[in-house]
Amino acid sequence: MSKKPLRIGLAGLGTVGGGLIALIDGADATLAGQVEIVGVTANSRSRDRGFDISKYRWFDDAAALATDPEVDVYVELMGGSDGAAKHSVEAALKAGKNVVTANKALLAEHGLALAALAELQGRQLRYEAAVAGGIPIIKALREGLSANRITGIAGILNGTCNYILTTMESTGRTFGDVLAEAQRLGYAEADPTLDVSGADAAHKVSILAALAFGGAPNYAGVQTQGIQEIQPIDLEAARGLGRRIRLVARAVLVDGAVEQTVRPLLLPADHPIARAEGPLNAVVVDGVPIGRLTLVGRGAGAGPTASAVAADLIDLIHGDERPVFAAPVAGNAGPKAAAPGTGRSRFYVRLRVADRPGVIAAITETLARHEVSIESFMQRPIESAAQVPIILTTQTCDEAIIARALSEIASLPAVVEAPCLLRLED
Repeated sequence: MSKKPLRIGLAGLGTVGGGLIALIDGADATLAGQVEIVGVTANSRSRDRGFDISKYRWFDDAAALATDPEVDVYVELMGGSDGAAKHSVEAALKAGKNVVTANKALLAEHGLALAALAELQGRQLRYEAAVAGGIPIIKALREGLSANRITGIAGILNGTCNYILTTMESTGRTFGDVLAEAQRLGYAEADPTLDVSGADAAHKVSILAALAFGGAPNYAGVQTQGIQEIQPIDLEAARGLGRRIRLVARAVLVDGAVEQTVRPLLLPADHPIARAEGPLNAVVVDGVPIGRLTLVGRGAGAGPTASAVAADLIDLIHGDERPVFAAPVAGNAGPKAAAPGTGRSRFYVRLRVADRPGVIAAITETLARHEVSIESFMQRPIESAAQVPIILTTQTCDEAIIARALSEIASLPAVVEAPCLLRLED
């Protein structure tokens, strides 16, 4: 006896929503007969989306769709940490509906409360599409790697930033120029702040950390540095050091505490993360006994992200049930968060200074006073009659210490631009 199709209410008819409709009702309907769309909602009913929604029941209110008696699963693809997305997901769970979402901000900022509500109602909250698009990293951590002790996760989780950095690297163009191109191509939003500031990747890595190490997503605890200050000179210098700059989101156990960071890193050119080009995502997981696992693929777009949503729906069709994060909410405290700025590393520093005697001596004296040892020192070609770019790398030291030293250096009269500080990672 064949099963009735899973009936979904679809909120959000943008790129991912359109991709999901194609999988259910389109020319390549891989979910045909298994999933049925019984209602939809979005900001505008009349907008031309390039696909027909007239055969679906329209709901002006997302919460009304989420609680409709004909809906088995509420699929939330609207985005945003609050407002209609949060309200409708809560309403769906309270009404006894399972929920599938691609909303990383919602989970990162309200994940614990939503997980508790899902458990109270005996419902499933699934979110494979929330991190890394078509890369099945959520499923890998929840299922395939569940017998492993994860020690670290690192990766490129924002394709916009990766496109900008790799294009700057290959062309020598400025950040602003490449960002404008990314917006024209649809890789970056009209307001790209969430991407280029690192906040989007911070949402995602906090979710991965909750799955890998226990506890709830701790978005507020992610130390975040964006890519806005990266200049062509930095990418050129990195190449001279045999390295490439990538915005890396990382969660790692340090002395029993979880350190979460999103920052540009200078990685060896042959590192699997460094090799990811353009809008690709890449995730590296280290665990025991598995060792190192690398996943690379498209992190955004209609097809990859819709396929991740579909994977969650297929799990629900087959009755798969799992905790929202690593374990049920009760007793799932997870390890403590590492204090910010406690990491040790080698560092890359770029300065711009006035071309006058004694400047280099003042910089090196300040670093020495803070017990920061210089590994290499490179004075780049003079860019103008008034400014000289200086690049140096340090030996291993505490991040908090070099940050204090650079704060003092920035106040020197000859320093004409805030120092750029990046980690060198192996």
